[in-house]
Formats: sequence, structure tokens, C-alpha cells
Amino acid sequence: MPDLQLNHGPLPLPAFLPDATRGVVRSVDALDLEQAGVQALVMNVFHLMQNPGSTTIQALGGLHRMAGWPRPIITDSGGFQIYSLIRQKPGNGSISDKGMSVKTRGTRRKFQLTPEKSVQLQLMYGTDAVMCLDECTHVEAQASDQERAVGRTIMWAKRCKEEFERQIAQRKPDSAKRPMIFGVIQGGADLILRRQCADALIEIGFDGFGYGGWPLDPAGNLLREVLAAVRSYVPAQYPMHALGVGHPESIVDCVAMGYTLFDSALPTRDARHGRLYKFTADPSDQDFSFSGDWFDRIYIQDQEHIKRREPISRFCGCFTCIRYSSGYLHHLFTGKETLYFRLATIHNLHFMMTLMSRLSPDRT
Repeated sequence: MPDLQLNHGPLPLPAFLPDATRGVVRSVDALDLEQAGVQALVMNVFHLMQNPGSTTIQALGGLHRMAGWPRPIITDSGGFQIYSLIRQKPGNGSISDKGMSVKTRGTRRKFQLTPEKSVQLQLMYGTDAVMCLDECTHVEAQASDQERAVGRTIMWAKRCKEEFERQIAQRKPDSAKRPMIFGVIQGGADLILRRQCADALIEIGFDGFGYGGWPLDPAGNLLREVLAAVRSYVPAQYPMHALGVGHPESIVDCVAMGYTLFDSALPTRDARHGRLYKFTADPSDQDFSFSGDWFDRIYIQDQEHIKRREPISRFCGCFTCIRYSSGYLHHLFTGKETLYFRLATIHNLHFMMTLMSRLSPDRT
């Protein structure tokens, strides 16, 4: 599959993008990310517009300069985050045809996001790829809610595309500097609605598409049938982003379906909580296979690591595994030393980048 050509460089596919939601991947800096092999980041408009705020981002030169990150950044529209807050506490916000509004914890101020504003902010921040604002639903939502959300998602996608084209015309970038724009396919577990949404978004015209909505069923299992169907509804030449998919085994499944972009806070959150990833065999071997138990976690707080001299994984070439033992990481974790968070995050991200490299068709 060809690289995704973005303003801040080519993005080899398939790619996993760590969540730098508020402009930072927790516990690590841009150099750590580069050395771990990270090629691109995802940042979130809803959180960024609150903190540090749009005027501050502009004053600091946009997201790339602010974060010291020279490679691509894809921005999320913020719709899922607002939906989640309203779902948790319905009285704190509302969703209408006009857009979304929500009152965040600890403030009396209501933040409003319309399709037009989401696009404006993403372009203002200097994104490499815009995500359209969409209305998310829970996979178990009633049919009437799913239908309404799909209709609204299509309507908002048209407005996003129109605003995107208007902004691009005003900015007049050369063709090499034009950001991409992605539409997001909603519909819950209803394949008819998913197909309807996909067809409408393809007709509007986007550079790529995202699988919208929570990708897991209530038991935490990947919605394989729905994900596979949605991928089949979109012509193969378009990149597909499995939004929120970050479990290593889920990524392997989704790459087999044809998805090429992934993002999640899971690997970095797992690292901070003592859950460290490792391959059970050398992923560089020609005979390496994703069948069976190819992936495992170690729990660094377990007593078995107290005096263990070996690294997290003998198959890992990350800075952490080259330099430090599991015993030292156990010591840092149990002593609540902040250095642990950095070293663990570097390791899990390096694992994810190795995984994506191994999933590349050039390697398999």
C-alpha cells in the first residue's frame, strides 16, 4: 500500500498514531517519540480549544511548532468527546442539527462546536488531515437514534466539506500544501445504515474515511463483522481510519480487513499502569506469524520482576530494553518514580511501531 502523502511528510501505511490529545503524549517528548519510531500523532480539537486555547496555539505557531513535532498530525473533530460527556451526564450538554455544546467539569462555560467551527479550528491549528464532525452513537442505541445520527452525520459532513473548500480557497495553498479531509461513517451495528452513510459520504467526496462509533461490543469484543462490512463499502483506494482501535490483536484483525490508520490511548495508558507489551517470538524472523499467542503482556508490579536482570523483552530494541532491566523498572514503578512513565511509554510505543512495520505488505 502506498504511503499517505501529507504536508509534514509521507506516512507509511499501516500506521498507528499515539493519542497526543492535548498536544502531548503523556510522559514523553518529541525526541522520545521519534526515537521510538512514531511517524504521526492524533490531537483533539475539543480538548485543545479549551487548553491551551486557540489563540495560544496560534501565538505558539500552530500545533507542530508548539509541540516540537515535525512529522504529520491528524486532528480529531471533537465529536466523540462531547458525545461521551453528554452520555455521562445528559444535563451538561446538547446535540442538535446546528452542532454540539457541552459544559465541562470545573467550569461554568459551555463549549460549542459546529461542523464549520471544527473545520476552521483544525485548519487554524495546522493539521495535516481534518476529521469531519459527526454524531456518535452507542452500538446498542435504539434504531431511531441511529437513524437520526446517520442523517445528522451526513448533513454535517456536507457542511464540513463546504467549509473546508471555502477555507482552502481563502488560504490559497499550493496543491502540495492542501490538507486532507476525512468523512466519518456512522450507523452503529446496523449494516444498512452504515452502507447508507458510506454511500452518502463517498458521493460528497473525501480523501479518506473513518470508522465512527465505539468499535467494541458491550462485552469488550471487537465488532469484526461491522468493521469488515464498513471497509467493504468504501473503495480500496481510499485510506480507512479505524478510529479508537489500539489493541494489538484488534489492529492485526483490522489490517487484514483493509484498514490502514489506527489511533488509541490504550498502549500509552497501559504503559503507565504497569502493563507492558512484548512479542513471544522475534518479529524480525521470516517465520514469525500472527497466529496463536504471538503477543503477551507483563505486569511490571509483579514480584517476579524484583531481581530480574533481563529487559522487558529480548526481542525489543527500544531505548528502555537496551539500557534497563525489568528489575529496575519494577523498582521505579513501585517507588512511584516519574521516570518509570517515560521508560514504559517508550517501550510500548516502540512495540506498536514494530507491529506496524511487521504488518506492512513489504515485510509480510
